[in-house]
Amino acid sequence: MTKHEIADTLHEIATLLELKGENPFKVRAYQSGARTLEAIEEDQLATLIAAQQLESIKGIGEALAQKIGELHTTGKLEFLEKLRASVEPGLLEMLEVPGLGPKKIKVLHDKLGLKTLAELAAACGDGRVAALDGFGEKSQQKITEGIRNREAYGKRHLWWDANAVAAPIAAGLRALPQVARVESAGSLRRGLETVGDLDFLVAATDIAPVVDWFCSQPGVKEVTARGETKASVRFEGGLQADLRIVPAEQFVFALHHFTGSKDHNVQMRQRALARGLSMSEWGLVPAAGEGTAKEKAERREGLKAESEAELFKALGLKYIPPELREGLGEIEAAEAGELPRLVEECDLRGAFHNHTTASDGRSTLAEMAAAAAALGWDYLGIADHSKSSYQARGLDEARLASQVTEIHALNAAKKFTTHLFTGTECDILPDGRLDFDDGVLATLDYVVASVHNVFTQDEATMTARIIRALENPHVTMLGHLTGRLLLKREAYRVNAGKVIDAAIANHVVIELNASPQRLDMDWRHWRRAAERGLLCAINPDAHDTAGLEYVRTGVNAARKGWLTRESVLNTRPLAEVTEWLKQRK
Repeated sequence: MTKHEIADTLHEIATLLELKGENPFKVRAYQSGARTLEAIEEDQLATLIAAQQLESIKGIGEALAQKIGELHTTGKLEFLEKLRASVEPGLLEMLEVPGLGPKKIKVLHDKLGLKTLAELAAACGDGRVAALDGFGEKSQQKITEGIRNREAYGKRHLWWDANAVAAPIAAGLRALPQVARVESAGSLRRGLETVGDLDFLVAATDIAPVVDWFCSQPGVKEVTARGETKASVRFEGGLQADLRIVPAEQFVFALHHFTGSKDHNVQMRQRALARGLSMSEWGLVPAAGEGTAKEKAERREGLKAESEAELFKALGLKYIPPELREGLGEIEAAEAGELPRLVEECDLRGAFHNHTTASDGRSTLAEMAAAAAALGWDYLGIADHSKSSYQARGLDEARLASQVTEIHALNAAKKFTTHLFTGTECDILPDGRLDFDDGVLATLDYVVASVHNVFTQDEATMTARIIRALENPHVTMLGHLTGRLLLKREAYRVNAGKVIDAAIANHVVIELNASPQRLDMDWRHWRRAAERGLLCAINPDAHDTAGLEYVRTGVNAARKGWLTRESVLNTRPLAEVTEWLKQRK
C-alpha cells in the first residue's frame, strides 16, 4: 500500500471506532497517525519501515507502527476486517448523509435503535430525531433532505468516476480482433459534469464474441439485457453500461446520434429536413419522394461518411466538438464559421489552487512540486487554507510565513523545473472581510478568496459578502463561486451575474474549480462571461499529487463553456504569468 492508502485505512479505523463508541483518545491516535503519515515522503516511509524505525516519528506508537508496517507490506490488516464485521452496514451508509458524523450516528443507534437509512428516514418522519438532545427540528430537516438527495443523486455519477470505468472498457473493446471502431457516446463524450449511463458504440461484423466479452468483464454485477447487437450490464458501483453494435458504414451516423444531446439532435434533424434530407442514427439520406426504383435505391444509400466532420460538412457546417452539442447556438456558430478554437489540456502551463500537508492536503510541498514537474508544468501555485478553516488545519500568519520562506528557498535552489508561486486560499468571512489582513496578503504572489462556512445566508447577503471580498485589491481570484458539491450538496444562494460583474470590474479571475465534485463556476455561465472579458483559471483544487490530474475535468467544463486558450490565465507561460501577477499587486 502507498502512504495515502494506508492513511485512508487509518481514517477508516478511526471512523469505525467512533461509531462503536471507543475511547476518544484511541480514535484521535489513528486520526493523528494518518495525518503524520501524509506528511512523510513516500520514500522515507519505506526506509523507516525497512529499518523498523517508524516509532521514531512523533505520534506513531508501537501498535500503530505495527499496523502501518503490515498494511505497507501485505496490503491487508486482520484488525480492520474484524472491525468492519462488527459494525452494522447501515450505519456506514448514514455517513453519506450530509451533517451526520460518527458521533451523531452512534446516538441515533443507541437512543433510537436505528440500523438503516430507511429506519432513519422513518424516525425523521415521525419526529423522533428532532426530539433527541443535540438534534432538533433543523437537524431533522437537514437529515431528511440529505436522504432524499442521496436517493436522487444515486441515479447519476461524477464524470471522473464514470470515465474511470469507461476507459478500460473502451480499451478492451478496441483490443478485440472483431472490432473495427469504438467510441464512448452520450453525456460522457460530451463532458457533462455527471453521467447517467455509459454508452459504447462499436463497428463490427462478427458480433457474438464482442457481446460475450462485454457481458463477462470483471466487475459486472448483473447482465440486465442481452440481444444480437445490444447488451447492458451493471457494475458493482451501480453504474450501467450499454453496448450497441452497428455495421461500419453506419458508425458515424450512430455515433453522432448517441452522443446527443437531444436538443442538438433535434436541431440537426430539422436542418437536414430543410435541405430535403432525412437524418437518423442509420444515415443521412434524401427525404422520401417519388421516383424510379433506381432513384429510390440511391436515396436509401445516402451519404457515405468516414468521420463526423464529413457529416457536418454535408449539412453546411464546420465540425462541432462533442462538448458543444447542447443545442445552445453551436449550429448557428458552425454555419457562420464562428466556432472558437477550444482550450485543450495540452494548453495548460500550470495551476494555482492546490493544497499540501500544511493544511488538509495529503502530499508534501516537495511531492506536489515534483508531480507538477512530471506533468511538464511551468509553475504551480500553493494555496493552503487560512486560519478560519480550522477543520482543514488552516495556516495562521506564522505558519504561512514559514511556508513562504520554504517556497522561496526551493525556487532559489532550483530543485524542481516547476516554479512555485506563494499563495493562500483565504476564507471570505461572513461579512465579506478576509481571513488575513492586507499586510499578510501583500507578502504573497496571489490570493484565492473562497467561502467555506455560513452557507445559509440569503442570496443578497451572500452576494454582497463575495463582492466585498472581490473589491479587496489583494484578491487575485475567486474560488468555487457557488460552493456546490455535485451529487452531494446544493449550491448556496448567490447571484452569479452580479458576482461576475464585480469580478470583471475589479479585474479578478474566477476559477473553474476542476475538482470532479465541484466544476464551479458552472460551464453554463462561461461563454457570456468570457465574451465580456472575464478571465478564467482552471484549477484542480488538488489535495494530493493525483489531484493535479483533475484539470482534465476542468478542461471538459471549459470547453463546454466555449472557452479558448486566450480566456484562461494558466495557459500563459511563466514569464507572462509572473508579470501579470506583479501588475495585479
